[in-house]
Order: sequence, then C-alpha cells, then structure tokens
Amino acid sequence: MRAAVCPRYGPPEVVRIEDVPPPALGTGQVRVRVGAAAVNFPDVLLVADKYQVNVPAPFVPGSEFAGVVTEIADGVTGFAIGDRVVGTGMYGAFAEQVCVDTATLRPAVDRHDDRVAAASGVAHRTAFHALRSTARICPGDDVVVLGAGGGVGLAAVQLAVAVGARVTAVASSPEKLDAAARYGAHHLVDHKAGPLRAALRDAVPHGAHAVIDPVGGELSEPALRTLRRGGRFVTIGFASGVIPRIPLNLVLVKGAQIVGFQFRDVAPEEFARNESELTQMLASGAVTPHIGAVYPLAEAAAALRHVAEGRAVGKVVLDVG
Repeated sequence: MRAAVCPRYGPPEVVRIEDVPPPALGTGQVRVRVGAAAVNFPDVLLVADKYQVNVPAPFVPGSEFAGVVTEIADGVTGFAIGDRVVGTGMYGAFAEQVCVDTATLRPAVDRHDDRVAAASGVAHRTAFHALRSTARICPGDDVVVLGAGGGVGLAAVQLAVAVGARVTAVASSPEKLDAAARYGAHHLVDHKAGPLRAALRDAVPHGAHAVIDPVGGELSEPALRTLRRGGRFVTIGFASGVIPRIPLNLVLVKGAQIVGFQFRDVAPEEFARNESELTQMLASGAVTPHIGAVYPLAEAAAALRHVAEGRAVGKVVLDVG
C-alpha cells in the first residue's frame, strides 16, 4: 500500500511517499480502507520529535481518518465490513489502510463525505469537551477564542455560537477572521493590528466568562486579563511554539481559574453527554467542519508544512482514496 512515511525526525519535508506492507490486523481491531485523513498540529510535532510522547522512526504519521471497514478481527462486534467510519490514533492515518482498536472508531455521519468526516473528529471533539466540561460555558456567556482560524479555534467558534455564547474571535489574518465571522463570531480581533488587550477591552468591556487558548505565546496574558472575576482560562496547546509565563497575581486578583484540557480529565458521564450532543450537532448540520485546504496523499509533506506555518483555515485534509 502507499503511505506517507517519516523515515527520521525533522521538518515536514522529511516525510516521503513509499510502498509499504499493509499493517497487521491485531486482536480487537478492524482494518479500514482510508478515504481521507486530516492533518493536525501534533502530527507536525511528532515528525519533528517535539511532541510530549515519542513515536520511534520510521513511522506513518496521521492521527485522524475516515474510510470503510474491510476486515474485522475474530471476536470483534459492533462493526461490519462495509461500514463507513471515522477514527483517531496517535499515528498511521496517512496511508491507504490502517488497523485500529474499535474503541477509537465511531460511525461516520451519513451526510458527511470522507473529507468532511475525517475533519470532524479531533478538533471538534477537543473544542466541544473544552467548552462544555472545562470552560463550562452557558448560553449568553462571553467567550474569547484565540487562534480562531485554526482547526480547534474555528471549531470552538462554531460550537460556542451553537450553544448560545457570544464569541470574540482572535486570529492573525483577515482570511481567518472572515471564516470566524461566517460561523457566527460576534466580534473579530486581528491581534497583529494592534495591542490585543485594548482590542479585547473594546470587544468585551465587562469581561469574558471564558478564554479558549490553543495558541499560547504572547496572546495568553492579554487574553487572561480580559476575564471577568471568576472566569475560566482554558489552555489546550501551544501552536505558537511558545509556552507563556503567566503572572499569578492576575489569577489572585481576578479569582480566575486556569485549567488545562485533556480528554482523560472529563468525567465519564459528562464525556458521554458531550459526545452525544456533538454527534447530534454534526448529524443535523447545525455544525459542519470547515475544510480550508485539500492535498493528495502524494503531497503529505506540503500539507504538514501548511499546518506547521499556521496557514491553515479550519482543517487541512489529505485525499487518500
């Protein structure tokens, strides 16, 4: 089968297309013929060996995919050959076939083709669980979303609007802000156009109930200062490549909470509730992933570079099938 292979750690350009043996089907697994795969920032970090976990090279990158089940291990239930599915894993998705545990799979939404289905997993699930269970937003809340044009950021804009929040979208270009506006952002802030703190004070004069931050770097502190008393600052990642240093006096004075988001910290009953609500939103068309760029599998390195440079608007997808 054809696959994008990371033969050694380095920049996206080290990834090359090779013919490799199909992965072996393990106990409790199914084999999926991949139709499309989404590119996420952690994929870039894994290739560079800068993620919090290490995957030994050589390996096939890719953590999010959609396709059709073609083989099922003995004893596996809940899936049948021919089922359309979406799935996630640490790596392996940038290939024509992938073998994964059934726990990482779920049925694809009927209305979604493979590209949209592949783009509907990691970013939207991250954003929705962070909004519902970590930020605990309610209808009418003011929410500031940093990196609002990227995968997680734009998903957070869509989903926060869908649950009735007022969203201030912060991004680095008119193109990204246009996308945020298209999905219902109430205020748009280009953080390259001037001081972010002043712009947020104008947009949310009474303070935000929550900040969603997948970016880090120099944007975090002025966004934290925007919180009203008792607000929540949710840190999801550091796409800027810089981990911010936060003055703790701000937390004390504001009575604010700074909370890191990880799936494993969501209580089981809340996790089930969130997954059900998100699935309903996607199935009804209330929320649809925004695909800003599509590359063929042969250009996997270019797709990774697109994400690495922060040029992605919404999701970047590899057309594998």
